[in-house]
Amino acid sequence: MTSYFEEHNCEPLNDNPNTPDNLLEFARFLILTGNWRDEEFSGLFNERPPPPTSSDFIEKLETMEVSKEETGSSCPICLKGYEAGETISSLPCKHSFHANCLLPWLQKTSSCPLCRAELPTSDPDWEEMKRQKKREKDRETDIEALHDSMFG
Repeated sequence: MTSYFEEHNCEPLNDNPNTPDNLLEFARFLILTGNWRDEEFSGLFNERPPPPTSSDFIEKLETMEVSKEETGSSCPICLKGYEAGETISSLPCKHSFHANCLLPWLQKTSSCPLCRAELPTSDPDWEEMKRQKKREKDRETDIEALHDSMFG
């Protein structure tokens, strides 16, 4: 069997045995110090991206008219200031945006563009996955509380 370097017709960067391979050293550090936990990183690579926000939710978004006092603030997406009398949309997390800035985002994903708070979707599989993750997290919290009550 040929080595990776022979197969790709290239030389390793580390000809000197005293020169560390920084990426390999970093991986060893993460694993040996216990800082690498699969549950933290598996979501980055194994899950599909979130589906769009539910159209029912988008239709029922809270809208409000900008008052003169709020004219100093701006939309976090386009960074343009709000003008008095302009209509803006507000999410449950209390972040507000221009409707024409927010709608394209919500039609692609189901989270607040600012704080990433999860929003409802029309995908039953995605909603079930969110419920299961919440149950798992609640279970871990309960086990930790039980452990602390017994040994704390």
